[in-house]
Amino acid sequence: MPHSGPRDSKGGSHGLQYHPAFARTGIGYDSHRFVPGKFLVLGGVRIESSVSLIGHSDADAVAHALIDAILGGAAAGDVGEMFPNTADENAGRDSIEMLREAVERVRELGFIVHQADVTVIGETPVIAPHRDGMRAKLAGAMGISPDNVSVKGKTNEGMGWIGRGEGLACIAVASLVPVS
Repeated sequence: MPHSGPRDSKGGSHGLQYHPAFARTGIGYDSHRFVPGKFLVLGGVRIESSVSLIGHSDADAVAHALIDAILGGAAAGDVGEMFPNTADENAGRDSIEMLREAVERVRELGFIVHQADVTVIGETPVIAPHRDGMRAKLAGAMGISPDNVSVKGKTNEGMGWIGRGEGLACIAVASLVPVS
C-alpha cells in the first residue's frame, strides 16, 4: 500500500508516493587523516579544532560517506566516480553541494532519500555539541526532515590509527524509496 513520501526540510511531504516494499539501502564509508590546522568540516559544520582533515575537497568525511551510501542505494556509483579527486573543479569543494548533486542524481534515477544514519568514529572532535547542526545541514541538502537524519559519534577506545588520533572515519547508511 503506498504511503506519503518522506518529510522535507520544512516538515512537509515531497508530495510523492512510494511503496515501502521497494525501498533500497546503501552503505558508505570514508576516512581522512588529520594534519595540524585550525578547523575541520563534518556534516557541513565548521568545527574549531587543532587539527584539520586532509583531502582534495573540503574533506568532509560525513558528507562523503553519505554520498557513497546514497549512490550505492541507487546502484549509481560512488563519490570518487562522481567527484574525482583528479578534477580541478573538486579542489576545496563544499561537500554539502556535492551531496545535493548526488541526491539529484538518484532523483533522476527515480529515488528519493527517506532516511540517513551516520556514525563518526574518532577520538576527536566530540560530535554531540555539533550533532543538531550536522543533522540540519545534511537534511537540507537531501530535502528531508532532520527527524530522518541521525548523526552519532563513537571513539575507537584508543585502538588503531583512529585511536592514536591519526584521523577519523565515518560509516553511513541511507534508505532510498522509489518515487512515482
